Amino acid sequence: MRYPICIEWGDETTAVGIQVPDIPGAITAADTFEEAYGAAIEIAHIMLEELAARGERIPLPSATAVLRNDAEYTDMGWGMLDIDITPYLGKTEKVNVTLPGFVISQIDRFVREHNVKSRSSFLTDAALEKLGR
Repeated sequence: MRYPICIEWGDETTAVGIQVPDIPGAITAADTFEEAYGAAIEIAHIMLEELAARGERIPLPSATAVLRNDAEYTDMGWGMLDIDITPYLGKTEKVNVTLPGFVISQIDRFVREHNVKSRSSFLTDAALEKLGR
């Protein structure tokens, strides 16, 4: 899933801060953007793991347009963080699904062109997006 991140750009005396608004507690800072981005990935996984361990719902990404209208994020930069949330959703189960050939070919093309892990990963993300609405 692609989670919006808000970026508070630092300068010579302050660090670069990154927050993942949809993941409670996923806030970090570092001297450079690259370091802060790497730390943001790490803290996002840590916080998702904690939510899963407590049996809490894994939050889905909000639309960036919605978050940008929040006064808390005024004047911040924006980016995206690609997080595989499937490890936090519970044990996987195999299901048999029947789909039209055209749909399967479109899914497979999307998976190839967008570097998605697998057809199953695509279908999981699509289902979570639909269920989250």
